[in-house]
Amino acid sequence: MEITDLLSREAVFCSVKVASKKQAIQELACRAAEIANLPERAIFDVLLERERLGTTGVGRGIAIPHGKIAGLDRLHGLFMRLEEPVAFEAVDDQPVDLLFLLLAPEEAGADHLKALARISRLFRDSALCENLRSNGDADAIFKVLANGVPANAA
Repeated sequence: MEITDLLSREAVFCSVKVASKKQAIQELACRAAEIANLPERAIFDVLLERERLGTTGVGRGIAIPHGKIAGLDRLHGLFMRLEEPVAFEAVDDQPVDLLFLLLAPEEAGADHLKALARISRLFRDSALCENLRSNGDADAIFKVLANGVPANAA
């Protein structure tokens, strides 16, 4: 599975201004609603419920909010770089500025887990993360994500 199977150029956003974790999740839901053609509130509720189970802030300024939602026909990804990092209750207590949202159909099963693993592998590359933080526009960020770590890399 390639990142471009999940993510289109239209689903990459940079320099997004938010003041809190909740506001970041609201922005993700708002932007994902347009891309996935689903109600914003339904996406927000799924993401908030997932965060209640445990943070999706995986450390090093990265969060991978995700959830399964009715009405999706396929997996959808969205990348958002925040203008300023926000507290996200991450596992390392560091604020988050890079977010990769993954939405999956309710019946996705193993595909959902494979996609999460793929995203996680991508963000393990510290040079790639620095590239994401230093590139100014969404086109450049999409290219970094699309050309990042090969799918079969450990």
